[in-house]
Amino acid sequence: MHAERPAAAHDETTLSDATLDISTLPEVGPLGPDGRPLVRSDWSRAEVEALFAAPLFGLIDRARAIHLRFHRADEVQLATLANIKSGGCPENCGYCPQSAHHEGSVTSTPQMEVGAVAEAARRAKAAGASRFCMGAAWRKVRDGKAFDAVVEMVATVKAEGLEPCVTLGMLEPHQISRLAEAGLHSYNHNLDSSREFYENVVTTRTYDDRLNTLATVRAAGVKVCAGGILGMGEAEADRVGLLLTLATLPTHPESVPLNRLVAAPGTPMGDLPPLDPLDWVRVIAVARVMMPAATLRLAAGRATLSEEGCALALYAGANSIFYGDKLLTTPNPGPDADRALLDKLGLKPRPVSCATA
Repeated sequence: MHAERPAAAHDETTLSDATLDISTLPEVGPLGPDGRPLVRSDWSRAEVEALFAAPLFGLIDRARAIHLRFHRADEVQLATLANIKSGGCPENCGYCPQSAHHEGSVTSTPQMEVGAVAEAARRAKAAGASRFCMGAAWRKVRDGKAFDAVVEMVATVKAEGLEPCVTLGMLEPHQISRLAEAGLHSYNHNLDSSREFYENVVTTRTYDDRLNTLATVRAAGVKVCAGGILGMGEAEADRVGLLLTLATLPTHPESVPLNRLVAAPGTPMGDLPPLDPLDWVRVIAVARVMMPAATLRLAAGRATLSEEGCALALYAGANSIFYGDKLLTTPNPGPDADRALLDKLGLKPRPVSCATA
């Protein structure tokens, strides 16, 4: 089991030459009181651009070395995601078939019963998962019976011995406090992309709305799960911006899901070509260099990825996969295929007792 490394500002001179050798970029600061290196939260844009411009093999070598300093080489956390309330979302996210704004959006369904969630959590644990995530297609949390049920779900999943994580949209301090009291481990709220590209993704909420939600979660003492989606038509500069925003938060997210867009028919992004797998690997490697202690999660987009592509992503720094036939509304490799791949790679599921991020 690896202790978490606290985040702290790094006091070395900021590097500004985007052409410099990435081996000169410090990813960690001085040793902390516990003798472990403190991770940086002061990355500059020029430094991140230098990482993106580096030859891929050299970047992966750097990321792998950092990964081995902070994480076990032979473990991958398996996380299962349950769609507890689908469809009818009032947000207009351009990638999401759950949005009520898009043609061909998924049919709105009633919220799952607590008992059904408990059974799904037990199945996930039996299959090797140590984290159970629950997503509801809400713009924001509203007090009432539906939210009361989610609080009960969190307590139920916690009682099953799994890490409960939820993604419910924006919420107020008293609401995250209730979830924390029920045993919530993490709250997911993705930034999606850079601030500059964000208006091309969604206009029904602002980038600051997302950052404020993350701050509300952090203030309640709940771990933060925040990442983004790649392949939405963004430029490399936007990938730089996304990782720069995440890695310069006062404390890095403990969990960073990196999604590869699954183009859903009927959505504004439904005709976009698939992201080059090597571009995904590059983002993963840069994220590992910048956020050494975070759990980097391969989220949506693995269903069309070859075994070789998935293996390279794991080697470059990812150490978690979402495990199950479907992620909310998008396809995912089946559990049997994932376990077969992990066996080929000599990887094993992270035990529940060692799940910390």
